[in-house]
Amino acid sequence: MKTTLLAFVAILGMCSATVVQHKLIYRESPKMQMMRRGEWGAYVQHKAALRDANPAVFASAPQNVNDFGDVEYLGNITIGTPPQQFIVVLDTGSANLWVPGSNCDGTCKGKSEFDSSKSTTFKKNGQSWQIQYESGSAKGIMGVDTVAFGGASEQQLLVPSTTFGIASHISSNFKNDAAEGILGLAFTSLAVDGVTPPLINAINKKILDQPLFTVFLEHKGTAKNVGGGVFTYGAVDTTNCGPVIAYQPLSSATYYQFVADGFKLGSYSNNKKSQVISDTGSSLIGGPSAVINGFAQALGAKYHSDDDAYYLPCSTSKGTLDITIGGNVYSIEPVNYILDVGMGDTCVFAAFSFDFGGFGPSWIFGDPFIRQYCNIYDIGQQRIGFAKSLQPSSK
Repeated sequence: MKTTLLAFVAILGMCSATVVQHKLIYRESPKMQMMRRGEWGAYVQHKAALRDANPAVFASAPQNVNDFGDVEYLGNITIGTPPQQFIVVLDTGSANLWVPGSNCDGTCKGKSEFDSSKSTTFKKNGQSWQIQYESGSAKGIMGVDTVAFGGASEQQLLVPSTTFGIASHISSNFKNDAAEGILGLAFTSLAVDGVTPPLINAINKKILDQPLFTVFLEHKGTAKNVGGGVFTYGAVDTTNCGPVIAYQPLSSATYYQFVADGFKLGSYSNNKKSQVISDTGSSLIGGPSAVINGFAQALGAKYHSDDDAYYLPCSTSKGTLDITIGGNVYSIEPVNYILDVGMGDTCVFAAFSFDFGGFGPSWIFGDPFIRQYCNIYDIGQQRIGFAKSLQPSSK
């Protein structure tokens, strides 16, 4: 009888762990929309003016990887009991969850707002928080409640007793965006105020089958607010991704940061080892200006300082952008690094220059890389894996 009871408890424990697939919504990034309308140059100048006017604020920004004007992939979550639904950025480049609150000022108008009085599982925290991103900010108080990855009508990953931010004010960049909040998926060490991120909380509670998740992003198209891929929590996605090519150890468990050995595009190559992060919160690839300019020259792309962007003919064909990681070469096809934003025969090179000033990663691998290769974020073993993305057209 004792043996039978122990076996039952063991089976119950196994069944309590789970794998959840979180469906994504694709929508064109605000950056691409503004480029098409000819408004991006003015926005770039506006951002520069804000930085010049508030140098101390931006110098200490803890989330300076993220410019959420680049975001293209969103997902639904719910908070509370009964569930209140929000559409958020699923972001591996930050580590905090926040959504607008019912006490938010006019900046949250038109967005869903969390009402703590309507949740039977809500617990007060009361600690204030403020996050400054590269292109926006938010502030408010913290609360504790059940957070569920996925929409109310979808399979959900339920994470009880999760601390999250309830925004009382958001900057205009977020006010005008389709997303209502941000769900950070990076490590606790990156979180503002040391808050345990929701996914780390799920892992600590042993809710998932495995302490990892896989990201599959579909190739972008012209449609908006349509299915854009899936995040699989607790398992390697073998439906949308091919066999794992290799895992690379993380060099820093803050962002998902690792080492790349070299880069090549057309006639240009660079073999300097570099610190890189995988960031689902960016629709582009960012890197040192010398390398990005070398790529652009090899492509024949022209830099426009007003827009801070590289333009080239959509018909440009210079082969793949090759990245060497751990001795393996990962090739990004032109469909993923040359973006058609609806400007006739003119397209955009999906790259930008940035400088971390000698601190932090020197490259950001955003959607062009993740669309080409599924990324497996192995939190438990502090490593990242790559598998060929099986796009619908090639399945």
